[in-house]
Amino acid sequence: MKNSEFEHKTLQEFAHHAVDKLKDGIGAGQYGCNLHNDLFNTDYYIIGYYQAEQWLIVNTGVFNGISIVQEYEKDNFGEASTDVSSSEKVVTMLAYIGGEEVLSASKTLQENWDTKLSEEDITAIIAELEEEFN
Repeated sequence: MKNSEFEHKTLQEFAHHAVDKLKDGIGAGQYGCNLHNDLFNTDYYIIGYYQAEQWLIVNTGVFNGISIVQEYEKDNFGEASTDVSSSEKVVTMLAYIGGEEVLSASKTLQENWDTKLSEEDITAIIAELEEEFN
């Protein structure tokens, strides 16, 4: 993304989410190109409709969040498919979108896109994300 759809504090939250998962052992031995999926596309970002609604209100606004998701999906997949009546699904897709932006800050990940990530690579990615988003 040229201009972020997210405020810096929201990107920081996504970066902290990624760092926490990386520190828990996700990523080592996986191909770099699969890291985004492993971090942002294997579970709901927030569980609970009320909690997800509150997250939307605070972080993007409900309608702006829906708009971001629909525009992203149309641009990348040709159609919008996320069930926008589910706050959990909208927030999860926003985390997916924001996760792309966060991970794009890692030079190590870009350099290892087509190779398996080592423990040293994961440590370097963590350091890059912490430096960029702290």
